[in-house]
Amino acid sequence: MTSTSTPPGLARFNTLEEHAAHAALHEACASTAWAKRLLATRPYATAEDLYAASDAAMAELTAADLDEAMAGHPPIGRPKPGDPTSAREQRGMAGASDALKAEMLELNLAYQERFGHVFLICATGRTGEQMRDAVRERLGNTPEREREIVRTELGKINRIRLARLVEDD
Repeated sequence: MTSTSTPPGLARFNTLEEHAAHAALHEACASTAWAKRLLATRPYATAEDLYAASDAAMAELTAADLDEAMAGHPPIGRPKPGDPTSAREQRGMAGASDALKAEMLELNLAYQERFGHVFLICATGRTGEQMRDAVRERLGNTPEREREIVRTELGKINRIRLARLVEDD
């Protein structure tokens, strides 16, 4: 079922002053290029239009833009202190055993050494074991393949964060 009017949360986003809208988008994704693309195509009639714009912007990010976006993400198992977003997204690691947390730390370090950036996965809804298994599997990827997986995972994260940004009050 499709609505003919813009949802209130999206309407609020559409009317934010540019600086405030940029700050809100930066909370969703640390890539300046991605945020600028989304700002340039406001207003959005539907959340799906916003998500499609996000996907298109993500597809066009350069390697440097991806690096900038990844820099905004803490390692799995170590959410940013005082950041409810990363804590919520990494909830699957919150109750993990000390052994699993230690293993994730080692795997994160191995991944970062191999690829030169933080292991990035859309952690929402995943258990600690699922994230561990994913990093183990992805350590075998080529750098080129891993970059494309990272781009896809960032796109998923951005959609979730955008949905929270524009959800109704």
